[in-house]
Amino acid sequence: MTTTIAFIGLGIMGSPMSVHLAEAGFDVVGFNRHPGKTGPLEAAGGRAADSIAEAVQRADVVALMVPDSPDVQAVLEGEDGVFAHARRGALVIDFSSIRPDVTIELAARAREAGLRLLDAPVSGGETGAKSATLSIMVGGSAADFLAAATVFEAVGKTVVHVGPSGCGQTVKAANQLVVAANIEVLAEAVVFLEAHGVDTAAALEVLGGGLAGSAVLEQKKHNLLTRSFAPGFRIDLHHKDLGIVVSAAREAASSSPSARSSHS
Repeated sequence: MTTTIAFIGLGIMGSPMSVHLAEAGFDVVGFNRHPGKTGPLEAAGGRAADSIAEAVQRADVVALMVPDSPDVQAVLEGEDGVFAHARRGALVIDFSSIRPDVTIELAARAREAGLRLLDAPVSGGETGAKSATLSIMVGGSAADFLAAATVFEAVGKTVVHVGPSGCGQTVKAANQLVVAANIEVLAEAVVFLEAHGVDTAAALEVLGGGLAGSAVLEQKKHNLLTRSFAPGFRIDLHHKDLGIVVSAAREAASSSPSARSSHS
């Protein structure tokens, strides 16, 4: 029988992810808080729901891709939400990037509701979502991770189980710290090179071939050279992610000066 997936949140990331799932043969029912976002999913063979309750009531899997911790809590715990209306035994996959402590609390609430929750934040941005090459860092039980394998394969390329509930969000926070610091220092290096009249394109080429090379440099050098800064990710969401790093580091008594610097 075809697995039914309710996909909640059809924005920049969620829309192409839901389309890939429909194209992979899943029965996908989509819901978005703001109307008018279900077109691409319906064109790919999916269906639209008028509420979260309607979307999840017959779903085997419930996937979320929403902006922040309060949004995830509202989707899961609201009167119209997943915990109240999903059928027992359903697998909930939260692709959102939220606070690890909130995820741990929600996983416990999910178990009380007879549901299974995986935190599965992603990296790769809009490009990765459109090309189904996302990196997915998954927290939760090993059994649930294996049960979600075909879902992850439809939207991601690098999929790793990193530990129990909350660990996926912790790894995503570390990912955002590394990315933010890379972008910051790369921009600083370009300004430095240009101030000295260096051929910046040539400089970035040779830097990319050495220890200074990174995925950030490879993906962003064209934008830096051409001053093309069309957004692929909302800056307020990256600021939110760095706030998660700062908060989680404080809770663990771990020093994170780069996170504080990038967040400020």
